[in-house]
Amino acid sequence: MSMLSVNKLSCQRGYNLLFENLSFELNSGEVLRISGQNGSGKTSLLKIIAGLNTPELGSIEFDQNQSNSETYQIETLYLGHYAALSSELSCIENLEYLTNLNTEILSPNFHDALKAVGLKNYEHEPAGNLSAGQKRRIALSLLFISQSKLWLLDEPFTALDSDGIKIIENQIEKHCANGGLCILTTHQDCNIKSLKEISL
Repeated sequence: MSMLSVNKLSCQRGYNLLFENLSFELNSGEVLRISGQNGSGKTSLLKIIAGLNTPELGSIEFDQNQSNSETYQIETLYLGHYAALSSELSCIENLEYLTNLNTEILSPNFHDALKAVGLKNYEHEPAGNLSAGQKRRIALSLLFISQSKLWLLDEPFTALDSDGIKIIENQIEKHCANGGLCILTTHQDCNIKSLKEISL
């Protein structure tokens, strides 16, 4: 069984203390929602857990691996609020690029991943021709090919319609049913089963 352990984290932005002495644990099969007002530190917390930012104090371990270790990074998939897409590249080219940034993805089937998020027949369409929701789906298609145990998702439902939200909720539930873990932020209602929550 995998476990994420967050120990007495403190985060400061400039002179503003976002949170301090934050501790929690997350086990295989669990989904955690981080809630709070804008500017409360939700994205900062996700980036710290992803190993992208450094906390003022505290530590993070996943399966006893520190957040700055290579093993930790391989086991972690972080999807930020804004996808790093090129408007000139096609959907499948953008997905290939995103995959290259995530070394834990092995032998991906790009066509199946795009089909799973409702982008069948859009594989060769430039991302610049797509709606905001369709662009978001390109990044979220990583969830259908990722081998990482720990998913960190910042506002994954932004710009998605109800069908798109349901697709992603189902994939998160499937991931956790297979022993994965997920931490997400969202301002929208969430129908994921057995959802835990902390508020900043």
